[in-house]
Amino acid sequence: MSELPLPANEGLVRGGRERYDIYCAPCHGRTGAGDGMIVRRGYRKPTSYHSDRLRAVPVGYFFDVITHGFGVMPDYAAQVPVHDRWAISLYVRALQLSQHGTMADVPEQERKQLSDAND
Repeated sequence: MSELPLPANEGLVRGGRERYDIYCAPCHGRTGAGDGMIVRRGYRKPTSYHSDRLRAVPVGYFFDVITHGFGVMPDYAAQVPVHDRWAISLYVRALQLSQHGTMADVPEQERKQLSDAND
């Protein structure tokens, strides 16, 4: 499955962030750059979520990796329920957007507030 099977909303993103901070941030870092505390202590650095390759994969790719593991990353199927794996996957996509967004990604009504704040 490559598409998110749940409605993407603020609650799902918040839940994904909460679970990401618990299960993923120790290796992947809070921003997804692959610089978590475990990595700083010598564990192998994961690929940044902000790489072109990972920005191009469908959201279901992250769900699959959380479920089955990848490389040195173990699977988290037993620790993280299905709903939470999808929430984490959505949050990873939000992290990617947060680092590569443009003004065109901001809703029109919010753009004026941003430009006024920068003046």
